[in-house]
Amino acid sequence: MSGLIDYGNLMHRAMRGLIFEVLTDVAQNELPGEHHFFITFDTSHPQVEIADWLAERYPGEMTVVMQHWYDNLSVTTEGFGVTLNFGDAPEPLYIPFDAIKTFVDPSVEFGLRFENSDTEEAETTELSVVQERGEADPAPEPATGEANADIVSLDSFRKT
Repeated sequence: MSGLIDYGNLMHRAMRGLIFEVLTDVAQNELPGEHHFFITFDTSHPQVEIADWLAERYPGEMTVVMQHWYDNLSVTTEGFGVTLNFGDAPEPLYIPFDAIKTFVDPSVEFGLRFENSDTEEAETTELSVVQERGEADPAPEPATGEANADIVSLDSFRKT
């Protein structure tokens, strides 16, 4: 043991757990009120399962919207599966939690952003949490409207 608490990875797991709990509740009880999600994920992640035409169209990342129509939402501890409509063509997707880059619920101005960066010693995971107050933060591309939020980056607390 290095003698240091790895807060970055602890936060990473906690935020993935939050997404797991939210999606598990939605799978059991539907989306409440005006809640909806913009989920951006890495389409090249080895465990992502999407149609070939979607992988070709979105070779690096893709943002999906869970709002008015979604079907077959199933959640495991590793990720979630859902069928979404792409131009009147329902497509099943499987997205592991490790592939998620952002998770945003614009109805309550909440979002999570997971960023990877390489350091000289090793790859580390940084986490930014979008909170419900503060200045404008750009919403994901499909989002309509603006979200007012602060972004708190763990890098500001990291020792150099």
